[in-house]
Amino acid sequence: MTINISLPDGKVINAKKGTNALEVAKSISEGLARNILSASINNEIWDINRPINSDCTLKLHTFNDIEGKKCFWHSSAHLMAEALENLYPGIKLGIGPAIDNGFYYDVDLGDERKLSSDDFPRIEEKMISLAREKNNFIRKDISKKDALDYFKEKGDEYKIELLNDLDDGDITFYSQGNFTDLCKGPHIENTSKIKAIKLLNIAGAYWRGDEKRKQMTRIYGVSFQKQKDLTAHLHMLEEAKKRDHRKIGKEMELFTFSKKVGQGLPLWLPKGAQLREKLENFLKKAQENAGYLPVITPHIGNKDLYVCSGHYDKYGEDSFQPIKTPQENEEFYLKPMNCPHHCEVYKSKQYSYKDLPVRFAEFGTVYRYEQSGELHGLTRVRGFTQDDAHLFVRPDQVKSEFINVIDLVLYVFRALDFKDFKVQISLRDKENKSKYIGSEENWEKAEQEIIEATKERNLNTVIEYGEAAFYGPKLDFMVKDAIGREWQLGTIQVDYSLPERFELEYTGKDNQKHRPVMIHRAPFGSLERFVAVLIEHCGGNFPLWLSPEQFIILPISEKYHDYAEKVKQLLKNYDICGPIDKRAETTSRKIRDAEVSKIPFIIVVGEREEAENKITVQECYDAIQSFYKYTLKYQDGNVMTKWFYRLLLHRIGKRRIPKIKNLHDKLITSNGRD
Repeated sequence: MTINISLPDGKVINAKKGTNALEVAKSISEGLARNILSASINNEIWDINRPINSDCTLKLHTFNDIEGKKCFWHSSAHLMAEALENLYPGIKLGIGPAIDNGFYYDVDLGDERKLSSDDFPRIEEKMISLAREKNNFIRKDISKKDALDYFKEKGDEYKIELLNDLDDGDITFYSQGNFTDLCKGPHIENTSKIKAIKLLNIAGAYWRGDEKRKQMTRIYGVSFQKQKDLTAHLHMLEEAKKRDHRKIGKEMELFTFSKKVGQGLPLWLPKGAQLREKLENFLKKAQENAGYLPVITPHIGNKDLYVCSGHYDKYGEDSFQPIKTPQENEEFYLKPMNCPHHCEVYKSKQYSYKDLPVRFAEFGTVYRYEQSGELHGLTRVRGFTQDDAHLFVRPDQVKSEFINVIDLVLYVFRALDFKDFKVQISLRDKENKSKYIGSEENWEKAEQEIIEATKERNLNTVIEYGEAAFYGPKLDFMVKDAIGREWQLGTIQVDYSLPERFELEYTGKDNQKHRPVMIHRAPFGSLERFVAVLIEHCGGNFPLWLSPEQFIILPISEKYHDYAEKVKQLLKNYDICGPIDKRAETTSRKIRDAEVSKIPFIIVVGEREEAENKITVQECYDAIQSFYKYTLKYQDGNVMTKWFYRLLLHRIGKRRIPKIKNLHDKLITSNGRD
C-alpha cells in the first residue's frame, strides 16, 4: 500500500506505507538526509525515523530551523540526564526541556550532595563520551501501569507525579543506551550528532514552579553539531554579558529595584525616566500625526470588567489577589490589559459609520504576577507599561488600518536602528481550539485579513500555529539585535471577540446597528522590555536624540564653573541637554566616569576656552576619542548650535527624528540660516 506525502513546495511523493521522514529526505538528497533533525507531519513535530502510515504534509527541519534546534537541544538534555545518572547514582530527575538558547534539566541530588560549575568539565566529558557511542533514541508507547511500575522501582517520585497527570494511552518513553525517560519527544536519530557541549550555569528552581515545593538544581547547557558553532555562540554570550541591560542600566543610573517596593517592580531613576519620556514623546508625535486620540484609564478595574472581557478566566487564578472594598462582594483587580477599559471608553458615546475608525492610545501600566524565578531585569517584570492603542474600525477598514499600523511599527524600528527582523503570523492551534474565544467565522476572517495585509506590504513572514492571543490572531515582529539574538517586539492583533463581549456598536449607512472590529497594537510591546532590548542592542550607546544626557561639561577647576554654566544654558536654549560635573576630581577621572556612563560628548572648559570663547569637545561613542575646538558666540549661538547639529546628523544619518527636526526648525528660525 502506498501513501501520498505533500512537501512545502507543492510536490507530492508517492511512498510505501510505513516510510519515515529520513527515507523521504534521502530520496531528495543525501546531503539533506545528513542534516535533518526532526520533521513536521501534518504540523506535528515527529522523530525522523517514526513510520508514516497515511497521507500527510511533510516539512523537514535542520539545525537552521527553530524546530530542529529544539529537537537537538531536547535530545542533549536527555544526554545530560544520562551522564548525571552515571556520575551521581541515586540522582532524581524532574523535567529537561529545550529552551530558546539551549536546554536545562531540573535534578534532585539529595540533601548531602551539591553541584557547582567546578563539576561542569567532568559532566561535559561524560556527555561527549556517551554521545560517541552513537546510541539511537528509541520511542516506545507504554501503558500508564507499566510506566508507574518502572519509576516506582527506580524510586523517582518526580516522574511518578508527572505520570499521575497523564492519561493512559498517551504515554511514551524514550531510551538511549542505558537511559530511559518519560518524554513526549521528538528526538534526533542518535547521539552522535551531538559533538560540542558547554554547560553554562546552575540555578535553583522550585519543583513545578511552586514556591512551597522542594527547590531543585537546574543545570543549563547548550550544544551544537560543530565545535566552531559552539565557539561562536560562547563569543556571543560573552558579548551579551558586556551588553547586559542590568549591568549597563546600573552603570548609567537608568533604573533600579528595591526589595521593599517589591520584586519585578522597576524604579525608573531620573536618567531612565528621561529616556522613557523621549521614547513616549517620539511615539506620541507619530500617533498624533496618524490620527490617534489619547485616553487615560485607571490602574484597577472591577472584577465584572475582566469577567466580561475574558481576562479573568485567563489571568484570574495566576494573577494578583483581588482588592476588596468595604462594600460587600465588591472586588477590584490590578488591570492585566488596557483593552477592556478602552472598550468602555468607546462605549461612552454613539458613533456612526462616518466616525470610524476611532483610534485610542494610552501608555497604560498593567500588572501580571510572575513567579520570582521567572523575573529578569526589565525583560520580565510584574508591572510594565504598554504603548497600547486600540482601533475600532468597520469590517471594510480592517485591512487598510492594519497596513497603516504595520507602517507605524516599521517607522519605529527604522528610527531605532532595528534593521534585521522577521514577521511572524501567529494563528490558532489547529488541534486545540477550545482555549480561544470567538466564532470560527470571525477567526477565519481575521486570520485571512492579516495574511493579505502582510502580502500587500511584501513582508517576509513565517506562520506559527498555537501562538495567537486567546481572543484573536496577531502579527508579531521578531527583531535581531546587534549580536544576533532574536526578540519579540511589537505586535498587532485583529479582534472580533471583545466588541461582541462588550456589545460595541456603530450606526451604519442603513441606519442599523453594526459591530465594529477591534485592532490591538503596541509597536514597543512594553516600554520596560523595549528599553532592555534597546540597551543590549546598542550597548548603552543610544541614538543621540534619545540619550538622557547628550553631553557633560567638565570644568578643569572650580574657577570655571560660571563659564560652564553659560555653556550649559546656551545649549539648553536649543534643547540640547546635559549636566556639569563639579566634583573635586581630576579631569582624567571625570572623563573615565563619563565614558562608563555612555555620555556621547564631553565638553572640557578651562582658562584658554574661557579666554577665547571656545569649548573643547571629545566624542565618546564607540571608544572614539576625537577632539574638536569650537568658538562660542553668546549673542545667537550660531557656531555652537551648527556644530552640535552636524554631530547630531552624523550620529543618526539621514533620518529625521521628530525631535531633531524640531531643533533644525528652531535653528533656521533663530539664525535665519542653517
